[in-house]
Amino acid sequence: MHDQAEILRQRFQSGSTSARVCAVVSGKGGVGKSNLTINLALSLVKTGSKVLVLDLDIGMANLDILMGVHSRYNIVDLVEQQLPILDLIETGPDQVDYLAGGSGLNQLFELTSEQFNHFCQQMKVIQERYDHIFLDMAAGASRDSLQFITAADEVLLVTTPEPTAITDAYAMLKHIHQQESSVTISIIVNRVENKGEGEDVGMRIQKAARQFLQKDIKRLGMLPEDRTVFKAVKEQKPFRIYAPYSNVAKSVQKLADIYQGGSDDSRKNEGFIQRFTRYFSKKQGTI
Repeated sequence: MHDQAEILRQRFQSGSTSARVCAVVSGKGGVGKSNLTINLALSLVKTGSKVLVLDLDIGMANLDILMGVHSRYNIVDLVEQQLPILDLIETGPDQVDYLAGGSGLNQLFELTSEQFNHFCQQMKVIQERYDHIFLDMAAGASRDSLQFITAADEVLLVTTPEPTAITDAYAMLKHIHQQESSVTISIIVNRVENKGEGEDVGMRIQKAARQFLQKDIKRLGMLPEDRTVFKAVKEQKPFRIYAPYSNVAKSVQKLADIYQGGSDDSRKNEGFIQRFTRYFSKKQGTI
């Protein structure tokens, strides 16, 4: 593990960057959020980006299972033992870095002041070493998970054409907007039967957001319904690797290209750590 940590340090010693921190969320479970996250990350790695995925999905942490890897450490170890994050990060297939979730992940949302300070210090370390950091959040919203979501530079909201998924996606959008109106939110429609269906779902949510929230959201794109995804999950391989020339793999690469070219700097004057600190202070009643 220490050898791997040293490799990570050497990999990023050429210069520091300010990572783009993105929270990936959904209104309900079962829409393919975690699968999309890891395959989007892999697609960005293919373009030469340095990418880290943090599994923050309480109770359903499964990124390592989707990749078919065994994780020796998880993000709970970072908090409970206050270990250096570079000693815990592991490298998955095709050189995507990740930190797995854990069964005691709820403790991450109940940080003591000491744990909070350590977490922020370690976030600063990785922000200087990656181009993109994805927070794979649990479905739905809680007061604690919103602390992470609203501190991110931007949010990717994943839904499907299923009516309940659309309704829950709008509810999630509304909840985030009420907590932090300035955060950029982009929508991805997963498992569409055709392009028209994906565009229709995206436009309906966009229209509702403008009409009722006076909020403009982006439509990042869509992924098709593809049997390849089911087969890849059974094999515990990301579909981007399992079938790189499939329609869904090509579609997620297109999403990655659009995402990479659409960075929003409107919140860069206050970074993730500053926003996270502000929300933590409010929660503790210190400001």
